[in-house]
Amino acid sequence: MTHYRIVPDESRVWVDARSSVHKIHSTADGVDGFVELDFTDGDGVDLTTPASATMSVPVRRLTSGNSLEDRELQKFVDVARHPTIDGVLTAIERVEGERYRISGDLALRGVSRPCRDVVRITPVDERTLRIEGESTFDIRDFGLQPPRILMLRVEPTVLVRIELIARTVDQ
Repeated sequence: MTHYRIVPDESRVWVDARSSVHKIHSTADGVDGFVELDFTDGDGVDLTTPASATMSVPVRRLTSGNSLEDRELQKFVDVARHPTIDGVLTAIERVEGERYRISGDLALRGVSRPCRDVVRITPVDERTLRIEGESTFDIRDFGLQPPRILMLRVEPTVLVRIELIARTVDQ
């Protein structure tokens, strides 16, 4: 099994939400974690060996460019008690080509929920892989009510996109 470490400076998460007035776009780098999987010759991810992965997004790194919105997000998530949003891979299956349906658990503000969606896993070179995907979440599934920021009402669904770059660890 090949162990890849997520490269925090090259990996990103985007969160897109809507308010009653405008769209809210936040992005974060500093994503941490690992991926363990093997590739077969010319056939993508080897699904005969169990893959594993974790990722952790530091909430303080999520920024929209609006300091008021960022501060409210950090209060809403309770960043002092829950500094990260964490994901753990539980299963992977091929959809077609480089596209795979992944299942896992996502923890937000201390509440973990199963999730499932399609990602693209692409080998970049012999030491590097890229994982890209997106999923829509309803924050009410995590026991949260949509926040209000001054007079803005935030919608409960958010679109989350990821681009993770991971490299093998030198032995």
